[in-house]
Order: sequence, then C-alpha cells, then structure tokens
Amino acid sequence: MGEGQHVKLGWLGEPPAGTVSSTWGIPWAAGTLQREEQLALLGPDGVSVPVQSWSAAYWPDGSVKWTAHAAVLPASSAGDYKITKGTPSSVDQPIFVTETENGIEVDTGVIICRLNRSGNSLIREIVRGGSRICSDGRLVAIREAASVISGQKTVREETFHSVILTAKVEQRGPLRTVIKMTGRHEIHGGGRQWLPFTLRLYFFAGQASIRVMHTFLYDGNPQQDFIKGLGISFGVPMRGPLYNRHVRLAGDTGWFSESPKGLMTMRLSDRVAEYYRRQMNGEIIEFDDQEDEAFLKLLNDSAVWNGFKQVQLSADSYTITKRTQEGCSWIRSAVGRRARGLLYAGGEGGGLAVGVRSFWQKSPTALEVDDTATDEARMTAWFWSPDAGAMDLRHYDTQTHVASAYEGADELRSTPYGVGNTSECVIWCCGSTPGASELDAMTELKESPPLLICEPEHYHASRTLGVWSLPDRSTPLKAQLEDTLGSIIAFYQEEIEQRGWYGFWDYGDVMHSYDPVRHTWRYDIGGCAWQNTELAPNIWLWYSFLRTGREDIFRLAEAMARHTSETDVYHIGEYAGLGSRHNVLHWGCGCKEARIGMAGLHKFYFYLTTDERIGDIMDEVKDSDFTTLNLDPMRAYYPKDEFPTHTRSGPDWSAFCSNWLLQWERYEDTAYRDKMLRGIECLKQMPYRLLTGPVFGYDPKTGILEHMGHENYGHHLIICMGGAQVWTEMAMLLNDPEWSGMLAEFGEFYNLSPEEKSRRTAGAINGKDWNIPMLSTAMMGYSAAHSGDVQLARQAWDILLNDRSHWHIGTALQSEPVPIAEYVRPVREIPWISTNTASQWSINLIVCLELIGRHLPAALEARNDK
Repeated sequence: MGEGQHVKLGWLGEPPAGTVSSTWGIPWAAGTLQREEQLALLGPDGVSVPVQSWSAAYWPDGSVKWTAHAAVLPASSAGDYKITKGTPSSVDQPIFVTETENGIEVDTGVIICRLNRSGNSLIREIVRGGSRICSDGRLVAIREAASVISGQKTVREETFHSVILTAKVEQRGPLRTVIKMTGRHEIHGGGRQWLPFTLRLYFFAGQASIRVMHTFLYDGNPQQDFIKGLGISFGVPMRGPLYNRHVRLAGDTGWFSESPKGLMTMRLSDRVAEYYRRQMNGEIIEFDDQEDEAFLKLLNDSAVWNGFKQVQLSADSYTITKRTQEGCSWIRSAVGRRARGLLYAGGEGGGLAVGVRSFWQKSPTALEVDDTATDEARMTAWFWSPDAGAMDLRHYDTQTHVASAYEGADELRSTPYGVGNTSECVIWCCGSTPGASELDAMTELKESPPLLICEPEHYHASRTLGVWSLPDRSTPLKAQLEDTLGSIIAFYQEEIEQRGWYGFWDYGDVMHSYDPVRHTWRYDIGGCAWQNTELAPNIWLWYSFLRTGREDIFRLAEAMARHTSETDVYHIGEYAGLGSRHNVLHWGCGCKEARIGMAGLHKFYFYLTTDERIGDIMDEVKDSDFTTLNLDPMRAYYPKDEFPTHTRSGPDWSAFCSNWLLQWERYEDTAYRDKMLRGIECLKQMPYRLLTGPVFGYDPKTGILEHMGHENYGHHLIICMGGAQVWTEMAMLLNDPEWSGMLAEFGEFYNLSPEEKSRRTAGAINGKDWNIPMLSTAMMGYSAAHSGDVQLARQAWDILLNDRSHWHIGTALQSEPVPIAEYVRPVREIPWISTNTASQWSINLIVCLELIGRHLPAALEARNDK
C-alpha cells in the first residue's frame, strides 16, 4: 500500500491558505485494496480528517483500481496528508438533502439551496442565515438572426431561457453532494427549444460556495442560428440605502470597487472623505441627519449607477463600464488586459459573488450586474458575451482542399451540430461585502481548484495508467533527455502565449504544423491547423504530469482534456461518438473517426479529479463502433461490400478497445470485455496475426473482424494515435501470453527490411507502408523487453535518438527570434517544429526509458543520414 502502509498526498502547487474543499483520485496496484475495505484520511498533524470515499474502477481480479475521495480540509501548516486503511472519522455536520416532487433542497450547514425540477428557474433560491442571497438562477442564451432584403440588412435578437427536463441527486454524501440538471433553452414566451444543456452543482459540507459546471451542445443550423450570448443569470436582493450597496470586479491584479451611489461629489470634506474610504472598503455607512445634512443634499443630487459590466473581448483586452439606466450610454470606467473573472454584488446583509474559470482564456466573456438600485439586481456571468460578435460556426469555405491542404476527405462534412463546450464557475453566498484579500482568495480557488495528488512514484508503481517512466538523471545522456522533454513542454507553453491560442472554442488545443516562411502555424491550411488529438498529445501531456507532478503541466493537460473531449467530439447527431480530424475548424474535417475522442485520452483527468462530465463523455463513446455503420471510416478506399462496415486494427479498433476498457474497469461490464476479447481472437486467427491488414471487415453487433488481405493501408497509423498505449495496457490486464506475444512480434517486425518481411511471410507482406520508424520505437521497446532482445533495444534507441532521416528531436529545443519586420510583432520560432513529432517523440521516449532504459547508450552516436 505504500511506505508505512499509507498513500502520501500533497497539494498540486502551493497549499491553499484557508479551509477548502477538494475531490481527488488515488490509484491502487492490483490486489492491494478490496472493495469492502474502508479508507481514512490523516492530516499533516496525524489527526483523522473526515473523508468521503467511493470506488471508481476495478481490476480484473475484483480489487479496487481507483478510489475517489472528497473532503473539506482546514487551513493547516505545510505537510502531507495520508490515506490509510481504516474507519474514516465521522462528519460533525453533514450535508442534508431533501427531495420533493417539485424540487431538491441541499443544506450544507451554512447555506440552503432550493432547486426546481421543472420550469425556467434552476435555482429557486439560496438562503444564508435566514436571508435570501440569490433567487431565480437560470441559463440564458441569445440567438441572432440576420436577413438581407433589397440590400438592407436586418438583425434580430431572440432571448432564450433554460427549461428543466431532469433534476436528480447524482451523488449524495455527508461531505460532497452533486446535483445534475438537464434541459434545453426555450425562446422567451414559449416556442422553439434548442441548445441542450447539462448543469452540475457541487456542494460541500460547511461551505458557502457552490461549484457550477455548465455544458451546452450546439444543435442548430450554422447558416442561420448564430449564438449572440450564452450565460447563467441570478437574482440578487439589494438591501439598504444605495451607498451601502457594493459592486466588485476583479481586474488584472486589484479590484474595481464602486457603489450605485458613490460618495464622491464635487465637494468632499474630511468627514465625508472618511465615510468614502469606509465605503470603498465595503463597510456599512451611517450618516447623521443633522451633521451630514448638507452632504446628503449633494448625495441626493448625484447620479445613480444602476448597471456595471466587465467585457473581456479578447485574451489581451477588457473594459469595465457602467450606466445610470437603460437608454443611457455606458461610461468607460477602467480598461485592462486580463481580468481575473470575478464579480460581487450585494448590500446590507450580504450578496453574491460569481467567478468564471479561465475568464480571459475563453474570451469573449463578460460579467454584468444590472438593476443595482432596485430591490433585486440581475447578475449574469456570460460565457459568450453579447458585446462580442455572434458565434460564426460556418465552414471556412464551400469545398474541401484535399490535395493542397491535407484535408481528409472530398466530402464536406464540416458541421458543428453535436459539438459541445463546458464552462466552470463558482458562486459564493456572502454574509457581508468581502474585503480585497477574501476576494483574492476566491479568484485563486476558482482558477486553480485545490487538488490533492499522489507522488509520481505511487502513480508509477500502481501500473494503472499504462507504461511510462519516472525521470532519471543518473547518466549525462539521461539528464540530457530529461532536459529535452522539459524544453518541449516549455516551448508549447510559450507558443500558447505568444500565438494566442485562446478563445471559447480553441482554448486547450494547439496547432499541428509550422510555416517558417510566414513565421506562423499553418492556421489556414486544412489538415495542418488545429491538432484535435492527432498523434495523442493528450497522452504526452498526462505522462509528463504523472512523472513530474508539476502543476503547470497538469493545467496544460487539463485544458486540453476539457477542450478535446467537448469540441472535437460529437455528442449528439449522426456522428455521435466520433470526432473530427485536424482542420482549420475543430469540426471542419470530413473524416469523423473514433480515435479522436477515445476514452483513453481522457481517463487520466477523470481518475485524477473524478470529474463527472468527463465520465459522461467516456460513457458516450462506448458504442462508437456502431456509428461506423453509417459512416465507414474506410469509405474512400473500400466501397460498400459484403461487410457491414470496415475498421483498421488501429486507430479504429484500438479506439473501440479503449472505450470498452473503460466500461469494463469502471462498471465491471463484461459484455464490453468480451467484445474486446472477440476481436483479439479474430486477430489470432488471421494469417499473420497482428501483422495482417490493417483493414478488416467489421460487424459492430458481433465485434468480429474479417480478413481482407495484407498491407491494405498504412501501418504507422495503427500505433501513433494511442493504439500502442491501448494495446500494451490490454496486455497488462488480460494476462494473455499470446496477445502479449503478438504485440512483441509487431514491434520486432515493424522495421525489418522489405526483403526480410517478405521472407518471413512467404511473400504475403512485402514492406509496403511501414512508415516513420520513430513511431514504432515504443513497440520495439515492448518487444525487446518481452523477449530480452538487446540488439532490438539498441536499434530502437538508434532510431529514436540518432536517425535524422525521419521525425526527430534528440536535443533540447532552442527557439530563435523572427526578424522584426517579418511578422506582426516580436516572436520566437523553431522553423522545423511539428506537434506530431513533439507528441510522439516524447511519448516513445518516455515509454522506452521505462522498458529498455538499461540499454540506453552512454552517449549519442554521430550519424550522417541523407
């Protein structure tokens, strides 16, 4: 179970300053933890802390593979937490949930939140200390429709509000409760419904905050249905005189602090100046009717500011404005670069704060509060700001450009119908106006949710997430390779910033290929633009985190997991369960394939954080092989024949296996295990086992693969889209020596000469399209470790480190400045870079260091490849 029979836990990044809630996952080696065994949490002082635990996955032998945990952790000195077997301590004041026919009530001990089961309003009200803090929490969307008649353009906006279809208690626990609500957006006044949504609300015992996870799916016509605004809105009671009401907006570093009725007038006595300073601090002001009579007359004459908003139109610019009333102009109050994304509004007796995560990264966003001078203000967190242009989800052209732009198919299947986007925010129910330090803490908590993580050694020893290595600097060459891996991560972190890879639909992805002439990535060249999980950068980033525990890498991988699982994959419609290949638009490529959204790309984030939305997505793809009945992945190469559809052993069937593995280990659903085993048995019966194909006839109903010949498609695609990682994990789980032998055979065979391939297979396999040797080095390492073939291990290292005739990195990356006049602003570049190379070279190196690291040469060898 670990050193001292416990699992050590530490904070991702710096320890939080105060009491916080956290949910995290812990892996367990096979046979270590039985499902009936309880777990206790010990604090840094060794005292037991209440913890809520549940099983998230199981090993084939029935033991627990992953556990999930939730706790409310008090402020403490530096030190590690520990999970150990034993009875958890009891919760003094657990969450109390009451369900009725019409609603759900959640009592955390500090706030009471009443939710509806039907209607437009999701949150009926939130009460703290007997006072209502919030009411009528609902989703809002704005549709823009434009028409041109006789050369005159008319734009019409339609407002939609949420309509609840379901509301259920998804998790009911003493420390953590999750409410899941689904529905659609309905036009104001009734009528059309569209934009399906899922909203999750997370409650923790003793906490006055609620984490909100908002997901919407696009189900419109991109030629007609333009989303102008999308957000969540709350009613906030405003109590007391106007000068005792407060608005706070987070800037780059400090706070915009104002009131509907500020105390600044053309005359400001020392006495009033003191009032003014106290007002700015959020204190309640009490005037003396006699002593302050003259000032109160001035105050009555001063303007009343009824509305405030902060609009982040791009990743590098925001504006704060305010106005007196509708029909009057918005007055610019402040400008800045990157707002921290938090708004508070309230009066005497408290108010509501809402913080949007990745506020500037996912621009255009906005925070707005109106009617602050009335009894009830309206606060809205805009995930897409109505002050920006409407979303334009149309394709960038009316045709495809397969030959010139590496687009995947002649068919124009560019459609956003069925893609999604998830936004996160936190709301705080405040008993009084928070001070600057308290508000700062809120922004930090919503932006970097506290997460407990294990040490890299524990993740590694558990063998729960495939084959990867821990950092090793024991020799000069190993140290150099670790530096190179670090430099690749650093380069992409810098590129995200200097190239501005931000925005509502783009944040979390990186680009595919570089253009050294224009000194930019090939953003406008079809299949060379956004990466869309091509060659498994998700796995690269997660391996990099697991082996280092670095917070910056975790956040990089987290953003990619969130984006690629939502926007690159279809959740409803004819392509449900498939994703779109890389393109100028994330949904732009005509190739819709299972490997883009395979569950194995996202399981890292799910198991580390227990994120329920990612769990939904992994469940959505479990039957993605059936979608290929209507959209054969090989339709451009093989016309309709006697087979229901076609599949490649990789990346298609390997992606299906990834999806099935997650169903098997999460739910112990043996039907998905058996479907995977059926495919393996089919491959065993092929003339040359895994060397056969890679294209097969396929029937999703039975899972049977049918022989269609040899070398009928490129073999590098079998392994470079995550297939190698899926297959080796299957070998670890299935305990099937023949399957392991088939993988070893593949790794040893891949780089044989064409003559030797032909000799071994009696002329059936002649070495056609066994491309890009570097992509096969992890499989070579697997084969060498399996058979003890030292010569093969050395060949793998030679290909990975020395052979410059193909995709190669080798040494630490060094960017160079672009001549100042040749790009729009100063940037640095690596002219030859591609994300395909960076991702796969890093993955193969990390795996080979684990499997055949002992055979790594003492130094790089000099080669002069043509």
